[in-house]
Amino acid sequence: MNGWFWADSEAGFWIFLLLTVIIGGAAAIASGRALAKTWSPAWMLVPAMIVLSAAVRFLHFALYQEELLSLQYYLVALVILLVAGFAGYRSMRARQMATQYSWAFEKAGLSWRPR
Repeated sequence: MNGWFWADSEAGFWIFLLLTVIIGGAAAIASGRALAKTWSPAWMLVPAMIVLSAAVRFLHFALYQEELLSLQYYLVALVILLVAGFAGYRSMRARQMATQYSWAFEKAGLSWRPR
């Protein structure tokens, strides 16, 4: 798997883990929560994550001299950030539904269920 998800270097995995998974994932979760908080539709998460994954790839390039225009690494970052963003979105939306409509719904993980 070395080289498929992160660049072939001595610290490639740790750089990938730090920038893409931890920092990028936290930003994606925060973005998903912010979109849900404004009652935006879920499809608005896709353009936001496209831009965010480009920013994460730029950080890889600027800080660690990795290849900037690598479609493979960009798509890997995009998928990871989409999953994290959608989890943040669903978490906030479930909380909203359980709070706003507490008489009808209760929170159930990343979703809600009728009372």
